[in-house]
Amino acid sequence: MKRFSKEERKKKVLIGLIEHYLETCKPVGSNILKDCGFEDLSSATIRNYFSQLEDEGFLTQQHSSGGRIPTAKSFKFYADEFREEAIIEASKKKVLSAYRQIDARDIAKVLREAAQELSTLTGCAVFLSAPRFDNDFLLDVRLVTIDATRCLCILVSDFGIIKTEVLYTDHKLSSFEIKRIEAYFHWRLTSQDKPENLTTEEEAQAKRFYNEVMVRYLVSYSNFIDEDIFTTGFSQLLDYQELRDLTTLASTLALFENTQGMRLIIRDCIKHNTIRYWIDSDLQPFSPAANCSVIVNPYYIHQTPAGAVGLLGPLRIPYRQLFGLLRYFSDCISEGLTKNIYKYKLSYRKPSSASSTLLENDQQFLIGHSQRILIE
Repeated sequence: MKRFSKEERKKKVLIGLIEHYLETCKPVGSNILKDCGFEDLSSATIRNYFSQLEDEGFLTQQHSSGGRIPTAKSFKFYADEFREEAIIEASKKKVLSAYRQIDARDIAKVLREAAQELSTLTGCAVFLSAPRFDNDFLLDVRLVTIDATRCLCILVSDFGIIKTEVLYTDHKLSSFEIKRIEAYFHWRLTSQDKPENLTTEEEAQAKRFYNEVMVRYLVSYSNFIDEDIFTTGFSQLLDYQELRDLTTLASTLALFENTQGMRLIIRDCIKHNTIRYWIDSDLQPFSPAANCSVIVNPYYIHQTPAGAVGLLGPLRIPYRQLFGLLRYFSDCISEGLTKNIYKYKLSYRKPSSASSTLLENDQQFLIGHSQRILIE
């Protein structure tokens, strides 16, 4: 250490303190840091650096006799310092490498599973944007009774997209009525197995439900204005000591209650076409979230940005490792998606403010084999 200049030594002391805090989540004293690779500096010298760094806003002290803890300014400095790092554990690299070889047509489902895996590997909550694939079609429609006047309709597509709609009825549907109405949905989607045990009232109800959900689905599918956002991994954040207080956890997750904020972050990342990060007050333009960090990186199809994946965690996250993991995840997903786009001859769209013409083109909009009878 002594061969470095004073400013270089101070910088290394700060990095050493941050890394010790990242591991322990405990205030760092001069004697503790001295035993962690700074043996050639005296405790008095380290305390002097601590004092200077505190004056500069990089450190804070909970009480006069306690150790120092990094501030948001410190974590921003640390992230800037190691932005280009690519530290990846071999075991995690092996898990993510499997996504280079994915072989599946239901790409949306694959993206959800990959996001969940990334959350497990990073210990962070994950949000991911996805383009819309035009070769999708409805695979199944299910009904669940909510109460006497409402039913939840669940639409499942071939690509694994799940949409829900609330429908209203004038009486509570029995389990037998639900099954018969679902049989009607199946017949309308496939032109097979027309139900013969429907009463006149049940058929009228089923027809009304079917037409209602199909119109809603067609409109939302064709007018693709905003990115589809997947979120997962909320429970991972409970492993962080500083987020075990529910009020703090709710504040950290505020971003996930603001879908438009997530979309703006993702668009900023795609615009710059590189890994981006926001720490603490950096997030204020997008969300009231506090005491948290977000790291986002784009992924590609045919070397063109198709979406982005983001990590959300507290300020105390291992930035160096997460930068490497997120970049490697993006590489693996990009390669896997591009291969499957070619193999299954899929086309996709990114959000556009212009109205889609898909409804006018039966060849593009493949909603199923029963296109002629989708709507009465």
